[in-house]
Amino acid sequence: MTSPTAAPTLRQRLVASAVELTTAHGWSHVTMARLAREVGVSRQTVYDQVGTKQELAEAVISAELTRFLDAVTRAFDRSPDDLVAAVEGACHDVLVLAQDNALLRAIVSATHGTDTELLPLLTTHSATLLQTAQTVVAERVAEYDVALDPVRLATGIEVIVRVVLSHVMQPSASPARTAADLSWVAGRVLAAQ
Repeated sequence: MTSPTAAPTLRQRLVASAVELTTAHGWSHVTMARLAREVGVSRQTVYDQVGTKQELAEAVISAELTRFLDAVTRAFDRSPDDLVAAVEGACHDVLVLAQDNALLRAIVSATHGTDTELLPLLTTHSATLLQTAQTVVAERVAEYDVALDPVRLATGIEVIVRVVLSHVMQPSASPARTAADLSWVAGRVLAAQ
């Protein structure tokens, strides 16, 4: 990760360009040659920096996951003494970020048959992505005094993460409403003895 003032690395520029191409034209139109032209480097340089197209896909998803997890971290930082408020803030911020996320819209459209080559971005490493999100949330929750058995707490975290991801992919209410509902559930689970 770079500091906010540091210039992006070549790899970061390539990944960002891949995101732009995907959102504008679909994953099937992202080629190493086109990416090279967009960034102004040779095709071999693209391969040297990101590897295969599958590895590029993994880098794109990893960068996007990092953006979402950074939103979670900031929400927890805002509520260091109130876990339920931290959960509500994290849910809200993730759902707001998802609302206007062009890459996410491109991925969701892939699940509806418009760009089937994009499906591996969701399915190939979905278990790893889910586990990463759960790990980040669990690490932040560990900073609070929660009187739950570790197995029950892990189950509660998994349920909340999965429900948030479900709402990311197919929202049923506003981010504020969904976050309030999920924080209510979290409050009941966290209060359980």
